[in-house]
Amino acid sequence: MMEPLINNCTGDCNEACYEEIIKEHGNAIFAYILSLVKHKELAEDIYQEVLISSYLSFSSFEDYSKAKSWLYKIAINKCRDYWRKEKTSKKFWEETVYTYVRETSVSLPPEDTIINKCAHEEMIDTLEELPQMYKEPLLLFYYHNNTLLEISDKTKTPLSTVKTRMKRAKEQLRPKVNKLVSI
Repeated sequence: MMEPLINNCTGDCNEACYEEIIKEHGNAIFAYILSLVKHKELAEDIYQEVLISSYLSFSSFEDYSKAKSWLYKIAINKCRDYWRKEKTSKKFWEETVYTYVRETSVSLPPEDTIINKCAHEEMIDTLEELPQMYKEPLLLFYYHNNTLLEISDKTKTPLSTVKTRMKRAKEQLRPKVNKLVSI
């Protein structure tokens, strides 16, 4: 029986040793990459990067008995590089596109703007009819975009109390808002 070439590797047969290592472990490395990225074409691309990277650094590789773990290490690092790049790209789209969309808002026709302004003023007037303890959390939440926790901190009121006041304020507002809508 012929002994695998990997056990006979010397400095003279670097390329043949590399080919033998890839023949022996290539499918397992590809399957590993595929299990990590869950997309066949992406796994093929990353596998190609692993092959290129391992081939370029194979001349400095010395312990051929650890070739499989060496290839796995390159594979996981290539996957991490991809994820890092993907995360940066995703962050760009989330931040830049969101900012662009927010800054380029569509202006409403003048009559809609007037109607919205009137509705806003009527809603503020309706809120003014509420007791201060109910009005304050609603204004902070809906008009100043504060979170419930921020409202709790600003008003020095327990979070559960802020939630209760918000609920009761909405209950008191509901009939008044229904009158506004029906007009």
